[in-house]
Amino acid sequence: MAGKAAAATAARVYPWREKLAKYKGELTKGVWGYWELGAWKPLGLSARKRARLRKEVLLAGEDWTYDPPRGEMRTKRKGHKCDRISAEKRANTVELMKKMPQMLLDYKKRRWEKKMKEEESGKT
Repeated sequence: MAGKAAAATAARVYPWREKLAKYKGELTKGVWGYWELGAWKPLGLSARKRARLRKEVLLAGEDWTYDPPRGEMRTKRKGHKCDRISAEKRANTVELMKKMPQMLLDYKKRRWEKKMKEEESGKT
């Protein structure tokens, strides 16, 4: 039995060099297909066969140059806005609390000046 299984496995060995040479023209046209004379044409080999050929080539240590270039990673963070900016708000609050004594003195001075101005305008 073991001999039959080994023979069956040997029969299914994927000759990737021949397949790569055969489908080289199709692989250079794109991953899923291509436009020709205004009509979409799928590749001559299925995605499963393409993936299997790619896997065999990579396992053999060769380079696979038929994949499209990858896009940039997404930098926008997910989540709720209130969760993202809460740390910034806390930092801003700490800075404002450091300025608070001076702000209170400025407020009291403005109130006093306004009161003096009203009293002065009331006397005349």
